[in-house]
Amino acid sequence: MQKILILLLLVSGQILSAQNATPRQFTQNNNTWISYAGSHKFAPQWGLHLEAQLRRADWGLDAQQLLLRGGLNYHLNTSTVATAGYCFVETYPYGAFAAKTSFPEHRFWEQIQLRQNNARFELVHRFRLEQRNVHNPVASGTEYKPGPAVYSNRFRLMHRASVPFHGRTIAEKSWYFTAFDEMFVAFGKNVGHNIFDQNRAFAGVGYRFPKVGRLELGYLNQLVFKSDGIRVENNHTLLLAFSSALDLRL
Repeated sequence: MQKILILLLLVSGQILSAQNATPRQFTQNNNTWISYAGSHKFAPQWGLHLEAQLRRADWGLDAQQLLLRGGLNYHLNTSTVATAGYCFVETYPYGAFAAKTSFPEHRFWEQIQLRQNNARFELVHRFRLEQRNVHNPVASGTEYKPGPAVYSNRFRLMHRASVPFHGRTIAEKSWYFTAFDEMFVAFGKNVGHNIFDQNRAFAGVGYRFPKVGRLELGYLNQLVFKSDGIRVENNHTLLLAFSSALDLRL
């Protein structure tokens, strides 16, 4: 499935490049992201998804984004979780392709997440749909302000692999290596020139704390294709992420 999607993206990219004679413009940003993600059961099959991300540009000196995501989990079995929820994002002006002013986004999202073990590898596959309402900046006299919501859809596909440095499983008080890649594909009439919205590739190390959760630190490369089909960001990001599956029934 992933190979088919990549092929479609490459073909569509060639078509759009032929239609758009303006050469692409590239820039790079150095960002720092700090995130928390929790999956907390309150019943045998039900739980809460709680997530917050503070994203900073210029190695943390300037605001980039604030993301708050919540949802309701349904555990189909020990390896499969279905989730639906709401997400709020505030984007601030940053970098060479800065927005005219900060603006909000309201989105609803649904996903299926699968976990499996293959020899020493812990694998996670995530399939997510998003319904986005983005209030892009518009001119208001001599200033800019968030405009009316522009609706679009996005599909996200993520694959993650983690492996312990010692032993066969990621046990408590153990270190491990982890890496993932996530592809974003936009669709619908308001998408603009790019259906390939962005790609994120991460590699880092993690530590599993007893009972509490996991802490991961590493490098994230975020490749962002702007909707005008011209501007491209290649963002180098230091990611510090804490995740927890603390049971609320305790």
